[in-house]
Amino acid sequence: MSTPFNYKFLFKILGVLLLVECVFMLLSMGVGLLYGEGCADFLPAIVTACVLGTAGVLAGQRASFHIGKREGSVVVTAAWLLFTLVGLLPFWTSGHIPSFTDAFFETMSGFTTTGSSILPDIESLPYGLLFWRALTHWIGGLGIIGISMALFPLFGISNMQLFSAEATGPTKDKIHPKISETAKRLFIIYVVLTVAETALLRLAGMGWFDAVCQSFSTIATGGFSTKQASIAYWDSPLIEYIIAFFMTVSGVNFSLYYFLFKLRGKRVWRDEELRCYLLILGVFVVVTTLANLDFSEPLTLASVEETLRHSLFMNSAVMTTTGFASCDFMAWPQFTWIMLLLLMLTGASAGSTAGGIKVSRVVLTGKFCYSEFKRMTHPNAVFPVRYNGHVVRDEVVKRTTAFVMLYGVITLLGVLALSCAGLGFMEAVSCMVNSIGNVGIAFGNFGAGGSFADLSDFCKWVMSFAMLIGRLEIFTVLIILTPAFWKR
Repeated sequence: MSTPFNYKFLFKILGVLLLVECVFMLLSMGVGLLYGEGCADFLPAIVTACVLGTAGVLAGQRASFHIGKREGSVVVTAAWLLFTLVGLLPFWTSGHIPSFTDAFFETMSGFTTTGSSILPDIESLPYGLLFWRALTHWIGGLGIIGISMALFPLFGISNMQLFSAEATGPTKDKIHPKISETAKRLFIIYVVLTVAETALLRLAGMGWFDAVCQSFSTIATGGFSTKQASIAYWDSPLIEYIIAFFMTVSGVNFSLYYFLFKLRGKRVWRDEELRCYLLILGVFVVVTTLANLDFSEPLTLASVEETLRHSLFMNSAVMTTTGFASCDFMAWPQFTWIMLLLLMLTGASAGSTAGGIKVSRVVLTGKFCYSEFKRMTHPNAVFPVRYNGHVVRDEVVKRTTAFVMLYGVITLLGVLALSCAGLGFMEAVSCMVNSIGNVGIAFGNFGAGGSFADLSDFCKWVMSFAMLIGRLEIFTVLIILTPAFWKR
């Protein structure tokens, strides 16, 4: 018989997280004050977060920190929902997004690092809200729980179940025996990459405010920009190359940067997922570049460079599920749309801030299918699945296969729901793949610079739910909906 659910622990963790969110909103309000704006946009949300957070901490006094997977799944899912419900208040109560559904969609898109927006005129938002919008990406990128795990020791809290429930990918790389130390090291890497990109964008001619916000979105592989035209607004090859580079490195397993820092370069390059990730990205960049070159006229170095740059940028933006745009990709040949859709489904590396199925799962599923073909040919032989030179346990292979199947089924059900709501086939497919993969861009009217404002409320709620289960890797959310999960 399982132990009773640890509600006190749930209240205390959610209370602490709300106080952390309160600090982030105070920072955003400070940015607004710096630009001569008032406090009215953030005060209701800050008071709400502070009151609820304090109440949660008090209700969770003397809570036991010995928890299981049930508490881990509930805490993580509840944290993302609660962060969204409180985080939408600055948009909603200020009147800049008067619809609750729209405010929820925009904020869920922010925290899940999806980057889909309902705003038809992003530049009309005040600086404080623009900063908060980008900051939701940065908070959600490494993970609400992942970031907070680095801070939890201050409150006497540290638990692997929370980190495992929120972390992405079929396996979790532990770079330190203590999970809080692992979180701290990943958080430091996250901050260093953010600061480095901000400095380079500033040197490339972008203003400090825009550089910080774009860096928040890039390192989190989110896609919220401070401009309606996204990165195309600056029309700067240097800025596009800088952001393309940081999008690509943000799609790498962050643990590998720690190993690289420890001068374990061979360990990094031997990583099978990293090599497959770079290979897939490179092949798609070459193919889309060739598809977009106009061979009917003499090629110039400038035209080849521009085509290559946009192909690199857009493929990086889609595969890492960042969702920035440097050009109108809807003007590309139609078969390249299918290629972009495949990249949306695949995603980047496990252990990165990217969404999608993840390259490691694609590789493991492909190897499993190949081993099954070999077993059919040689039924008495044993063909174990190997990954990074090690035999993968059957449990991991089964879980990976189940994840890929569930991912496909949920995507198809979502496409069906969006189609029933009136979306065309291309829009329904791309919107659902965009949402569950946390990509941020879709096709048709939702392409580069487009807005999701014209979607019905039903479509926005379907997509918001898809964003959540996609960000939390399906199992964490869906297991809560099963009756067996709640049985003692």
